[in-house]
Amino acid sequence: MIYPFFLIFWSVHIWAKQLSLVFRQFPSFFFESAYRIRSIPSPIAVYGDDVPKIKTPQDYARAPTTVYGISKIAGENWAQYYFQKYELDVRSIRYLGVIGYQSLPGGGTTDYAVDIYHKAIHNQNFECFFSANIALPIIYMDDAIRATTEIMDAPVENITIRTSYNLSGMSFSPEELAKSIQNIYPNSRTIYKPDFRQDIAANWPSSIDDSFARNDWNWKPTYDIDDMTIIMIQVLRKKKLPEL
Repeated sequence: MIYPFFLIFWSVHIWAKQLSLVFRQFPSFFFESAYRIRSIPSPIAVYGDDVPKIKTPQDYARAPTTVYGISKIAGENWAQYYFQKYELDVRSIRYLGVIGYQSLPGGGTTDYAVDIYHKAIHNQNFECFFSANIALPIIYMDDAIRATTEIMDAPVENITIRTSYNLSGMSFSPEELAKSIQNIYPNSRTIYKPDFRQDIAANWPSSIDDSFARNDWNWKPTYDIDDMTIIMIQVLRKKKLPEL
């Protein structure tokens, strides 16, 4: 397996060198037409297993232990490099688990927080692959979209983080989400059967310190857990999708 990974690394290295040559040869083209602002997404998976779980700080050492996290931290470092080397205005956010009614749950680590709503509107018991009390940082879709537009609209002199900004929305456990839903569906029931995803989530932050985003471009989340629950159920009731 070493050989394919070496090829991937070498391909990225060659691509980066070629891109650097293009920047040197045609700087006015990039900085007059393609410059402006560029954005890359990043996740909280860039942190390693030893990260402080509560209020994970912006500048804590990033030591991911998954291929996904390693590839994303590479993107953050490339963004910083091209800003420092060529003043390319690249901006980035470390997104949380994004929850919305726009798509069906696909089995991802935070998708339980979508699936539980679908089960509630169909009066079905929900089987959760986490334990009741494991908290994760989550953000509602509308807040995630607004955060993206706000960082892109911020004056360049306000942007002090050139890797990727921590972002915070809300943090809650499956039990807290189940109680929020019971305000509307009192008879809804959640059964906890942790699987391998429990171990993955146990190494993730429980909450995020996003003070740099708040200070630099005035970020502030709008939705809390009960706001999200009301909207999710209202919309899913109207859509009334088939049972999952």
